[in-house]
Amino acid sequence: METNLCVAGFGGQGVMTLGKFLADATCNSTDKNVTFFPSYGAEQRGGTANCFVVISDEPIGAPLGDVMDDLIVMNGASLNKFLKTLRSGGTLFINSSIVKGEIDRKDITVVSAPVTELALEMGNAKVLNVIMLGVYVGYTEVIAPEIVWNTIEHKLAKKAKLLPLNRQAFEKGLEIGRSQKI
Repeated sequence: METNLCVAGFGGQGVMTLGKFLADATCNSTDKNVTFFPSYGAEQRGGTANCFVVISDEPIGAPLGDVMDDLIVMNGASLNKFLKTLRSGGTLFINSSIVKGEIDRKDITVVSAPVTELALEMGNAKVLNVIMLGVYVGYTEVIAPEIVWNTIEHKLAKKAKLLPLNRQAFEKGLEIGRSQKI
């Protein structure tokens, strides 16, 4: 089994952190192979950001980014740029708080979650990426949720006061992802 994922958005949405959490969880706690390949725009906060994560039972050559099994888009510009890379039968995860409009492809599955709104309701916009990570893991089951949470917990260990909110965000995402499974 091999899963190719692209996560795309603008700087400040935690796109790289989402990808790194998933890659680190897979690398450190499973026997699967994983690659993480970040790509930053010329700007910093507010500029473009995307990363590729490949999870495989077999050795991985390189993340090429031409054909994705799954695509997470956090804004409209990312949808326009990367939708064409999503293979027929793939799954598109969208931040429906920002990504508006109809998705005209009928050959893909769309999983929609208002992660920006939910993060703001929780009191901190910075957890939108953790919500979306939960949506992705809850829907795909590409890796066990406990493994991903353990990685988040480890990475945030020095900021222990952030753990309860991040746990709540991850659980909310899992709930949304699981509820949209067919």
